Amino acid sequence: MNGTNRASIKPGLRVMIVLKKDQRSGKLTEGTVSAVLTNSPTHPHGIKVRLESGEVGRVKEILN
Repeated sequence: MNGTNRASIKPGLRVMIVLKKDQRSGKLTEGTVSAVLTNSPTHPHGIKVRLESGEVGRVKEILN
């Protein structure tokens, strides 16, 4: 599942995000969502979230 739809992303969910510094390389970081930062219902590059580790990035993939 991709991370462009805000309704499918909730705190506590395991996700793969791309950090701002990794956008050019596309390197993904795995973590657990602590807060959803994007207000709009969808975003073409992924919904912006804060992980429990404090890192902020856009969701590229939702893990099971």
